[in-house]
Amino acid sequence: MRLMTLARFFMLFLILGMNGKLLAQENPKANSTDAKPAPGRIVILGDSITAGYGLDPDEAYPSILQEKIKAAGLNYVVVNAGVSGDTTAGGLRRVAWALGSGADVLVIALGGNDGLRGTPPAETEKNLDDIIKKAKAKQPDIKIIIAGMQMPANFGQDYVTKFRDVFPKVAKDNNAGLVPFLLEHVGGIPSLNQADRIHPTKEGQKLVAENVWPTLEKVLKSGN
Repeated sequence: MRLMTLARFFMLFLILGMNGKLLAQENPKANSTDAKPAPGRIVILGDSITAGYGLDPDEAYPSILQEKIKAAGLNYVVVNAGVSGDTTAGGLRRVAWALGSGADVLVIALGGNDGLRGTPPAETEKNLDDIIKKAKAKQPDIKIIIAGMQMPANFGQDYVTKFRDVFPKVAKDNNAGLVPFLLEHVGGIPSLNQADRIHPTKEGQKLVAENVWPTLEKVLKSGN
C-alpha cells in the first residue's frame, strides 16, 4: 500500500512538472531570455546650449536626439548633462559624476564659454583631452564624440583659427567621433537664436540636433 502511494505521488510530481514546463513555454513572460535588454546610455556633457537655456527641457537638442533614436529603433537613453555657463574646465571637474554608473557614449559639447572668455586654445585642448582620459579611466570601452565650436571673426583671425582647430585635433588624437560645428546653420542667424543672439530658439535646437545626429547615429549603429 505504501509503495502504491509513493508511486502515485511520483506520477503526480511528474505531471505537475510537465505542466509547469509547458506553461513556461506558452507564456513569453516566463522566459527570461525574452526580457528586453536594458537601454544603452548616452551622456551629453555640455553648457547652456545643451541644457536648453530659455526653453522647455524637451525642446533642447538632447531630447530631440532621443526622439530620433526611438524612431531609428535603437535602444538608448539620452542623459542631458548640460549646465549653463560651463567650460571645459568645469566639464573636467564633473565628468565622473555625470557618467554616474557608466555610459556607452559620451558627447562632449563644451568650449563655447572658453572661447567667449578668451581662454587660450591650448588650455581648452588640454581640458578636452583630460575629460576623455577621465571618462576612459572610468569606463575603458566608452565611445567619445567631440562637438566642434567656433568663434566669430571679431575675436581676431589668429584666435578664431587656433580655437576652431582644437576640436578636430582632439577628436583625431583620441580616435573620437566629430561633429564639425555644433551650431552649423544656427550660429549668427537672428531668426534661429533668442534675443541674446547666443542661445538657439526651439527651431534652432532642432537644427543643432540635425548637426549631431549623423555622427551619433554612426557611432550607435557601428560602434566606431
